[in-house]
Amino acid sequence: MVKAAFSHVTTWVFDLDNTLYPPRYRLFDQIEVRMTQWVMEALAVDRAEADRLRQHYWSHYGTTLAGLMREHAIDPGPYLSTVHDIDFSALPPDPDLAAQIANLPGRRIVYTNACEPYARRVLEARGLSGLFDAIYGVEHAGFLPKPERAAFEAVFAMDGVNPSRAAMFEDDPRNLAAPHAMGMRTVHVAPEPMSAKHIHHHTDDLTAFLSQVI
Repeated sequence: MVKAAFSHVTTWVFDLDNTLYPPRYRLFDQIEVRMTQWVMEALAVDRAEADRLRQHYWSHYGTTLAGLMREHAIDPGPYLSTVHDIDFSALPPDPDLAAQIANLPGRRIVYTNACEPYARRVLEARGLSGLFDAIYGVEHAGFLPKPERAAFEAVFAMDGVNPSRAAMFEDDPRNLAAPHAMGMRTVHVAPEPMSAKHIHHHTDDLTAFLSQVI
């Protein structure tokens, strides 16, 4: 059943954080601390207000960065460098996942709301370097974040992705709505399933799921 559902797929698009590694490694906890500190210093607010603003930006704009750019016209470069300067030692290599990704037929890409240099460091820590044909960050969409459809359109146009022959793997269900509308096969990668018309499949084990696809 699963194999047949992906028989048409020639491009495999993967989100990064909490998708190519399980959320139990809590890498994003480090990033959130740095984001809060950055907001506190840049906007001269206390920690409680910085946390409130981060949630507001994430809810309304898709990412903290998008909110800071829209509401405060901040330069994204220093922000991205600062918040992604974290310790990757908690991430173990995953040779089983690497083998399943390597077996996927066609083109394999990573598309994240983080930046490309950070994505490459995550892939290196996971033992996934060299498996992807391209790695795209928020900078490749002009800093427009997922879940906005225009962000997907920009990256997919750059890569030459045909959505009708592509699959998207994501932990954030919001970020699967546009790919579904564009004609992609969608997979929600998360500990708990979510029922929504724009989600075709759910898995809490990406490696096991990919083993069924081939």
